[in-house]
Amino acid sequence: MVEYGIPILYTLFVWWFSTGIIMFLDGLPRKTFPWSVAGAAVLYGLALWGLWASSRDMSVFGAYCTFTCGLIVWGFNEITFLMGYVTGPRTEPCPPDCKGFRHFVHAVETILYHEIGILISAVLVVAMSWGEPNQVGTWTFMILWLMRLSAKLNIFLGVPNLTEEFLPDHLAYMKGFFRKRPMNWLFPWTVTASTVVATVLVYQAVQIAGTDPHQAAGLTFVATLMTLAILEHWFLVLPMSVVPLWRWGLKSREWFRRLDPRRGGSRRAGPRAGGRVDAGGRTRVGDDDTTPFAVADPAAIATGGASATVPARTRKISRVIRSDGTTLTVALDRAPEARLSEGRLSEARLSGEGRMSEGRGRSSATAVPAPVPAPVPAPVATAVPVPAASLRAARPPGR
Repeated sequence: MVEYGIPILYTLFVWWFSTGIIMFLDGLPRKTFPWSVAGAAVLYGLALWGLWASSRDMSVFGAYCTFTCGLIVWGFNEITFLMGYVTGPRTEPCPPDCKGFRHFVHAVETILYHEIGILISAVLVVAMSWGEPNQVGTWTFMILWLMRLSAKLNIFLGVPNLTEEFLPDHLAYMKGFFRKRPMNWLFPWTVTASTVVATVLVYQAVQIAGTDPHQAAGLTFVATLMTLAILEHWFLVLPMSVVPLWRWGLKSREWFRRLDPRRGGSRRAGPRAGGRVDAGGRTRVGDDDTTPFAVADPAAIATGGASATVPARTRKISRVIRSDGTTLTVALDRAPEARLSEGRLSEARLSGEGRMSEGRGRSSATAVPAPVPAPVPAPVATAVPVPAASLRAARPPGR
């Protein structure tokens, strides 16, 4: 299992780490881009030389070397694209009324130079190892190219998860070519075909493990890389986010630093972490404040002093804008306090655990209404019938 386990772990680490490094460098200020591209260009040249020098090495180390060099050559093309140096002749969004084949042509124009750069790199990779027995670097680069091209086509045709959070701000015009759909006709075919290829590669690696360690390691590298590419395709349609995988790589981006809830000491974004939810159900973080407040003293209330309050204290306010337009204000206090609930029902309740104000406003103190005595009914006069004879008897004489 060692001849399979170590190449698999190495592929997983290099795939995860290289992706995060590119994201981190792309999120730095643009004045650092020339230095990043210059460093990547040096590695690009060294990787091409490594492919040429290792193309005749049929050892396990030769497989590791050519596989790594193929990844470095691919990474150079990704860096130049994401940093905006090699993209395409079109650098503006597509018009809203553009559709059909014209829309596809505009999409190709946005990445044309990038695809030409990948083609040139592929020619160089093939030339460095042409006619030599060690072709692991060439297989690596070709699989990355074909699977990335498949992912681009699927995003253009429409998928549920566009992963547009990984696109830098200076390439935001490309979002107009992303389409959000439950599924497209190309996705089942690409996933099925790539799964068949990955299965064949795994089968071949198992068959020659005991006879050719170099080929076994090389096939394990390529099969693992193909499996990861298939997983990336499934990430486009599964109801999950891949941002946690590369959270460390996104910390260099300004929007992530503003929205990362863990910078404020909370584990997750949302109403409980001080987030705001807009009308569309999305959470917006950063609406917390700390405000002094005064609450009624429970001891004073028990003795009848309803107006007595404890000294003003400080507590954290979290406001949440609901989808129906109302505002929920939650007071997060360390010690048991009074909780005031205000809403359209116009009633107040006192509690000893916290305070929560619901509605568009916020109350700074808890007031206990004085008891209102029950109204006393007024006396009602009742007419009593009197007989006529009694009236005549009571009449004074002479009348």
